[in-house]
Amino acid sequence: MSGRRGALLAMALVLLVVTASAPIKHYVLPRIVAIAYEIERHGIVYSWGGGHAERPGPSTGTCAGYTGRIKPCPATRTRGLDCSGLTRWVYALAHGADVLGPGNTDDHVRRMRQVRSPVPGDLVFFGERRKKRLRTRHVGIYLGLGRMMNAPETGAIVRVDDIAKVPGFLGFYRY
Repeated sequence: MSGRRGALLAMALVLLVVTASAPIKHYVLPRIVAIAYEIERHGIVYSWGGGHAERPGPSTGTCAGYTGRIKPCPATRTRGLDCSGLTRWVYALAHGADVLGPGNTDDHVRRMRQVRSPVPGDLVFFGERRKKRLRTRHVGIYLGLGRMMNAPETGAIVRVDDIAKVPGFLGFYRY
């Protein structure tokens, strides 16, 4: 059994070295898309503030600041993800660490750089431009062809949506 463990450990180390030396654009971004589609397949529901526990992933949300159409606010009894909770979890799984952290979309966009030529796996932010900074209100994972993986609103599940249907496009961003 210890020989098998040694072989598995050696294989894991080889994979780590190979993937760590691969260009981030060619390695992490396709993983982000694959993970996003896997999460969609599981039908995870939207929860305002969901995904912002100590560790990334589905969690119950909060009703603080809730303005959704379903009343009373269901977030404190709904285990799921909001938009920034979805992107945080997907990026953590793809990168192997919580690279975006527990903040909201404004916190996340500050950790990224805007790109003019997006590739699947980049994030797409929505909101408004202020004189000195962005005021974001939504984020999705760019899938290509004008589509994004999206945790859109209370009562919905994580799904694919057209970017053009969401108002306030701010741009594409890469970690």
